[in-house]
Amino acid sequence: MSQLSDAETTMVGTTAVPEKDRLDEAALTAWMAQNVEGFEGPLRLSKFKGGQSNPTYRIDAPSGAYVLRRKPFGPLLPSAHAVDREFRLISALYPTGFPVARPFGLCTDEGVVGAMFYVMGLVEGRNLWDGSLPGLTPEARRGIYHTMIDTLAALHGIDHEAVGLGDYGKPGNYFERQVGRWTKQYRASETETIPEMEKLIEWLPRTVPVQERTSIVHGDFRIDNMIFAEGAPKVLAVLDWELSTLGDPLADFSYLLMNWVTEPEGRSGIYGLDLEALGIPSLDEAVDRYCAATGRSGLPDLNWYFSYNLFRLTGIVQGIKKRVIDGTASSAQAERTAARVPSLARSAWHFAQLAGAR
Repeated sequence: MSQLSDAETTMVGTTAVPEKDRLDEAALTAWMAQNVEGFEGPLRLSKFKGGQSNPTYRIDAPSGAYVLRRKPFGPLLPSAHAVDREFRLISALYPTGFPVARPFGLCTDEGVVGAMFYVMGLVEGRNLWDGSLPGLTPEARRGIYHTMIDTLAALHGIDHEAVGLGDYGKPGNYFERQVGRWTKQYRASETETIPEMEKLIEWLPRTVPVQERTSIVHGDFRIDNMIFAEGAPKVLAVLDWELSTLGDPLADFSYLLMNWVTEPEGRSGIYGLDLEALGIPSLDEAVDRYCAATGRSGLPDLNWYFSYNLFRLTGIVQGIKKRVIDGTASSAQAERTAARVPSLARSAWHFAQLAGAR
C-alpha cells in the first residue's frame, strides 16, 4: 500500500458540495441533456478537493462520469479564470491523441449555473502530488518522471497552426508579455508592499531572454496536474489548462524543472533528496531527455527562468490571497497557500541574484 502524503490526503478525491458552491442541478441537467452527447440523467454532484482557481465538480449519471469546471462566483480579475480558453484548447488537442479529457460542451450563459462552465469526460487514474513519489519503486519513479518529460516534449512538438490554434496567443516575446501580465495581475490583487516584488518588477522586463521557438505552452505543467495510469508510467490526461497560450516552450520546461530546486514540502519539490537512490532523474538528466526529444543542443542559464517562474507563481498566489480576503477562494487549502506570498517573492529574487541582478 502506498503511503499517502498530506497533500494527497487533503487534495485528492471529492467532497460534498459546500453550500456556497451549490449549482442549480435541474438547470444543469437540462443543459447537459441538450448539449452533452449521450447524457442521461439524473445527475449527482460532488466537488473535487484540489484546485484553488476554477471550482471543479464531479458529475455522476447513468450515462457515465463527467467533470464540470466553472468560473468562480463573484468579482474576478480581468482575463483570469478563462474556462472558455481551456475548452477551446482541449477541443483542439483531443483529436491529436495528446492526453486530455474528452471535451463535451461549453456553456457561456451564466444564467444556467451562475457562471460560465464546461463539461468534459472524467479520466479515471492516479493523481500524484508528492514529487518524491513515496511508496513507489525506484524504477516506477523513474518511469513517472520520464513520461512527464516526454509528454511535455510531445505538447511542444504539436503544430499549433495545424490544430487551429494559430491565434491562441499573441505574437512577440512571450516572457515580455508574461512579465507584464503578471505584474498587472499582482498589482490588481496586491494587499501589501513586498520589497522583492518591487525589485523583480523593475529587473525582469529589462533582462528577458530572446525567444527562439513558439509552441503551445500549458502554463502550469506539474505532477499534480496530470492523471497517471495505475501501475504504469503513462500520462492519461493533462489537466488545468487555464494558463495555456502560445509562447516559449522553455517557460513550461523550466517550470517543471523548478521541482529540482524547490525544497520538499509534500508537494512537487525534490531539492536535497537522494535522487539516485529514489530512482528520480537528476536535473541534468531531465534536461538531456527533453533536449533529445525536442532537437535542442542544450539550454541557456536557467536562473533567469527560475526567477521568472517564481515571480509568476507569486502573482498567482497573491490572487488567491486576495480571493481569501474577498471570500471567493474555492479551496479549503487556499488560506495556507496564500501565506506563501512573501517567501515565494524572496525565492524569486534569490534566483534573480544568481542570474546577475543586483
